[in-house]
Amino acid sequence: MLLLVHEIAAREKILFVCARNKIRSLTAERLFADSPRYDVKSRGLSKESRIRLSAKDLAWADRVFVMEKNHKNRITSDHREAASGVEIICLFIEDIYQPMQPELIEILQERLEPYLDLRE
Repeated sequence: MLLLVHEIAAREKILFVCARNKIRSLTAERLFADSPRYDVKSRGLSKESRIRLSAKDLAWADRVFVMEKNHKNRITSDHREAASGVEIICLFIEDIYQPMQPELIEILQERLEPYLDLRE
């Protein structure tokens, strides 16, 4: 039983962020939804977001992946204190895709491969 508790505690918490949390970050979250290695959430930065980013989300995350450089800048500006100890990595993925579009999945996997274990 102790081993199981340790395995659960060792899961890395990953937060994906884009503008509206409707396409890019949501697709990334869905890719990792059943991961044995990661707990994942996705959030958006705009008022029209499906789920809007909060300081609580940043406190939860071990690492944050943003889709564009301006997303990182906005997080560090709007949530200065909450973002101060969090690693924020920009994937440089444009807002030109549809949800779960194969090309989006391919580019997400390519850009995340240096940072996350993509094995199933």
